Amino acid sequence: MPATTEQLTKYEKIETFVKGFKLSGAAYKRVMALLHQEMNNGLRKQSHTMADIKMFPTFVRSLPDGSEKGEFLALDLGGTNFRVLLVRLQAVDIDIQSKTYLIPQRIMLGTGTQLFDHIADCIGKFVNEHNLTNHCLPLGFTFSFPCQQEGLAKARLSKWTKGFRCEGVVGEDICQLLQEALKRRTNCKVEIVAVVNDAVGTLMSAAHGDRNCEIGLILGTGCNACYMEYLDNVGTWRNDEDHHPKQVIINTEWGAFGDNGCLDFMRTEYDTELDTFSINPGKQIMEKMISGMYMGEIVRLVLERLTREGLLFRSVDRECALFERGRFYTKYVSEIESDTDEFFRNTKQVLDEIHVESYTTEDCKIVKYVCTLISARAAFLAAAGLATLINRLNKQDMTIAVDGSLYRFHPRFHNLMCLKIKELVKPGLKFKLSLSHDGSGKGAALTAAVSLRLRNMKLGGASSSSGDSTSSIACETVKVMA
Repeated sequence: MPATTEQLTKYEKIETFVKGFKLSGAAYKRVMALLHQEMNNGLRKQSHTMADIKMFPTFVRSLPDGSEKGEFLALDLGGTNFRVLLVRLQAVDIDIQSKTYLIPQRIMLGTGTQLFDHIADCIGKFVNEHNLTNHCLPLGFTFSFPCQQEGLAKARLSKWTKGFRCEGVVGEDICQLLQEALKRRTNCKVEIVAVVNDAVGTLMSAAHGDRNCEIGLILGTGCNACYMEYLDNVGTWRNDEDHHPKQVIINTEWGAFGDNGCLDFMRTEYDTELDTFSINPGKQIMEKMISGMYMGEIVRLVLERLTREGLLFRSVDRECALFERGRFYTKYVSEIESDTDEFFRNTKQVLDEIHVESYTTEDCKIVKYVCTLISARAAFLAAAGLATLINRLNKQDMTIAVDGSLYRFHPRFHNLMCLKIKELVKPGLKFKLSLSHDGSGKGAALTAAVSLRLRNMKLGGASSSSGDSTSSIACETVKVMA
């Protein structure tokens, strides 16, 4: 607590500018009730079109059972870079080799042809570098943007997020666009057999080693979740001939929760300003209050306001990065909250990086305090979303697979989420959050492998004497045993 009346008055003034981030347990329960209602709207055929949370069926019908075997390529596209992976599955043993490629800003804002040609070129280089040119390989494609999925390997982009605005892609089948680019730009024998988003890949990867895992969560540049739902609850399911297994993974696309204004009761002036100056105003409202793409900017807006009000950084150059949109990165929040003593080494380093040249220890305390409020709200909001899913599935023991840079690197996010979930779930339901390893790469490969296993089962799976069955994909020289 501050020691003097003057300091007390100052801190009281600061509170008036940040109190909107402090929400009651009742507020988060209201969020859960609204989310549950919006999820049902997305699942129902009659309300799906108008629903903000689209609850897309992914056509992924089963989780891994440990029997998956084979050799696959995986492509992981979900942000400003992407990975190409060679994944070899042998029951519980997995060998992964990968390489990361950048997507230049001009391509992110260019045409779809430029984007997919760039990706195809990189896949071609990867295949050549690994001496796979003459191999016929199935590819699992992790595509972490909102899609309307029409089949396991057919998905139409609903809208771009995360700073992408490539022309000519919205409404198109992204698998077909990539397949055509591969044919146009390479001589690789690659066939796309499954497309998933990063949340589904995260779930599939963790479920390979944990049979209690039925929810996947992404907390990174974006924020999204998926879970295994009973087909009877999916009014939008169109595949009348395929009702077994009687389940399907649902891609919630819950980042759009609040687009209809239902979360306005908890939004602050800073959320409104961030949204106004974003590339997609009025869209992805929940994501803008949680994800790594936006958290740093919300902190910056608060720090800027406190500075203009004379409550922070009494002498600061108004030309420094603190007053420039997008220049206070979310990684700074994680670094600042990693300070555990009164020396504030990380906080001071961040302030130096954004060219705040004159600051006091009290300034550092205030900066850290603002970061903790905004990150806690994000963690609690994500926890409310997970608690909604846990209550919905209503299973005694549940594992949630989590991935993303925000969850991985923020020092308190995991613990904050666990505390709030425990407060919000039904009594008696147990849960754990598990960091999913290489979900988007390994998970895409496992999705392709599971789809082939199910295909074999439906075809009768002519068994060999060893009990294995085989299914060729892409061409006859590739055999994947299930």
